[in-house]
Amino acid sequence: MRAEIETIVDETKQAVSLLRRHFDWDSSLRRLDHLNNKAEDPTIWDDPAEAQALMRERQQLETSVASIRRLEQTIADSVELIAMGEEEGDPDIVSEAEKAIRDVKTEVAKRQIETLLSGEADANDTYVEVHSGAGGTESQDWAAMLQRMYMRWAERSGMKVEVLEEHAGEEAGIKSATLLFKGHNAYGWMKTESGVHRLVRISPYDSQARRHTSFASVWVYPVVDDSIEIDVSESDVRIDTYRASGSGGQHINTTDSAVRITHLATGIAVSCQAERSQHKNKAKAWEMLRSRLYEEELKRREEAASATEASKSDIGWGHQIRSYVLQPYQMVKDLRTGVECTSPQDVLDGDIDEFMEAALAHRVRGGDEAAGDLD
Repeated sequence: MRAEIETIVDETKQAVSLLRRHFDWDSSLRRLDHLNNKAEDPTIWDDPAEAQALMRERQQLETSVASIRRLEQTIADSVELIAMGEEEGDPDIVSEAEKAIRDVKTEVAKRQIETLLSGEADANDTYVEVHSGAGGTESQDWAAMLQRMYMRWAERSGMKVEVLEEHAGEEAGIKSATLLFKGHNAYGWMKTESGVHRLVRISPYDSQARRHTSFASVWVYPVVDDSIEIDVSESDVRIDTYRASGSGGQHINTTDSAVRITHLATGIAVSCQAERSQHKNKAKAWEMLRSRLYEEELKRREEAASATEASKSDIGWGHQIRSYVLQPYQMVKDLRTGVECTSPQDVLDGDIDEFMEAALAHRVRGGDEAAGDLD
């Protein structure tokens, strides 16, 4: 085996071993056995909330254990294939096995980043709001591009997305949208995206083909379960109903099925129009409000997390966390971490893991001084 691939194999094995230690392998296996035994007890469903929490924990542990075992097996199989390929003089087998090992090394690096997701809500599903900034059609089109980027990222990551509310722009794009991301560590990853995003491009809506700068904001907050106490009553809020807009069929657009709830003390407002039933939309809006209030509490505990504060600022110059430049050159740059990419189309197609990983590590370190802006 060539010295280069031997080094990669050794580094990857060491990285998996470190991942095991982070995961506390033996304790996790014992915990998984305990959860499996409890899950077989039919009386556990006497308390549905406890049963659901147990099932979620068991699923997360099973996924993590299976993932580490798969990585270890891939390394072992690939080493055997390399030896066989070299013995038989088959470079294709060797090349394929080497690629598999490099892929494992990349995946392990991402798993190590995931060990930083230790916040109390990081494993939860998450709500994501996208809002266009000033600038009419330009910023509304940019908001729609961001919405698509996150939906593509979710698809790549094996997560499910529901569009809970969407207000279309007059000519193109969206004024705002609220999405629900469902998947393990959805909030932990997506919280790094809170803030203002800046786009520079030649406008497709400008007959003179001038360069335009557009802004849109992203706001992320976790779904909270019944185990988290959020004290809010109907006397604390104002509830408005209105006619839903956007897709949903004839019924959803001809009745006052959409619901907006405004928390009077904080001014936080949430809305939902995903369901045809006003009752269901109201129930979902209450869940969203509880989540927003919980996120407010999390922010107070994490004052160093400046990215979440940025999304509450004006949607414009001086508040952006990332710049996407399509003209006169091709560049996406995260202004907190300095991470750059010269393939904006890949980023807009959902390839944003590198930015998320760097922002998460930056956030955990306590937030170093932000990187400089683009010219």
